[in-house]
Amino acid sequence: MARYLVYCTTAPGHLFPLIPGLRALRDRGHEVHVRIGARLVDGPWAEGLRTAPTDPRIDEIEVKADATGTGPAQLRRALSGLMARGPLEGADLERAVAEVDPDVILVDTNAYGAAVAARASGRPWGILLPSLVPLRGKGIPPYGIGLAPARGPVGRLRDRVLWPLVIRQFGAAMLPGLNAMRADAGLAPLTSPLDYFQEADRLLVLTGAPLEYPRSDAPPQVRFVGAQIYDPPGETPAWLTEDGDPWVLVTTSTDYQGDERLAQAAVEALRDEPVRVVVTLADAYGRVELPAAANVRVERFVPHGPVLERAAAVVCHSGMGIVQKAVAAGVPIVAVPFGRDQPEVARRVVEAGTGVLLPAKRLTADRLRAAVRTAMDGRAGALSAARRIREHGGGESFAAAAEELAAQRASGAAASRHAA
Repeated sequence: MARYLVYCTTAPGHLFPLIPGLRALRDRGHEVHVRIGARLVDGPWAEGLRTAPTDPRIDEIEVKADATGTGPAQLRRALSGLMARGPLEGADLERAVAEVDPDVILVDTNAYGAAVAARASGRPWGILLPSLVPLRGKGIPPYGIGLAPARGPVGRLRDRVLWPLVIRQFGAAMLPGLNAMRADAGLAPLTSPLDYFQEADRLLVLTGAPLEYPRSDAPPQVRFVGAQIYDPPGETPAWLTEDGDPWVLVTTSTDYQGDERLAQAAVEALRDEPVRVVVTLADAYGRVELPAAANVRVERFVPHGPVLERAAAVVCHSGMGIVQKAVAAGVPIVAVPFGRDQPEVARRVVEAGTGVLLPAKRLTADRLRAAVRTAMDGRAGALSAARRIREHGGGESFAAAAEELAAQRASGAAASRHAA
């Protein structure tokens, strides 16, 4: 059996999708060590896994990712914080490698310093991507803008023109900091941000059909392991099971991103509709005062699974976690993207036939009310998407892809013994 070292950023949206796969590795008899920020290290998810906190100084460095500014400005702000964490992450991973002596290293895509250290270690390693893969491919529109796939020669020309622009934008924000860390580790500089994903021995993409576009030319190290659904355990509230109008779940980002106006608009939009509304605000709880409405409950956190079992629609910020949960549950989505990868995720919701898109810049109560009605009328498409997402992925798919890296380690050791 193999020993895995998994290095995570302290973001529930990046940790939770790993849990089905890590548990599958555990159940297959592997030894799984997880490094995560102290506030998450002792959660109920960790049973049977060997957890330890990352360097606390890492999380003291702020990553700014609010919902203000343009896409390029958001990208630069977020990446500057992530890159500032990098040297601490790299040293932290090196200490963990010395303690654990892993056969395989798996690193969250946003832990850039840890990824550099993993690459420099010479051990088999992979990047964990809990979102859509940002690589070029035949028929794949430029990543991050939220464009529909090209249809016809004009669309294909659009893609040829825009892909280099998108790559340059990401490169300008990512490569200076990343290459500085690589130089310190004795690694050659990267010339494209896409090389970051393609350099790893494996890129484990924690999604698949119907949200990922079909790819005929994906790089050989890419593994689409499908949706990985995990909901933190919790009691089903009594109020959720009471008879009444159908529920609509309204949820903002788990990590605060300044998207609370989505909740404000949703209360105004749905206060007189024949639905009951539960709004979960997570880190935005206490930062915003919502209008009073008789059919609205406001909570910091409620396990989404029991709500989705009873929901007629989901209104969300287009985060990958809630989108995949809603798709798997067959619940229509109103996707209101603010930043990060959210415009891309929202576009995939539409293309998968499981919901509608309302850009944040067009968000009003009237438009949101109309979008919810349209989404609820599309239940058949949501159920079809649910069947497709359940056919792919899960923890066993993740574990099988991770085991390929352990086999690589074993074959390399055998080759070394044979050469000796």
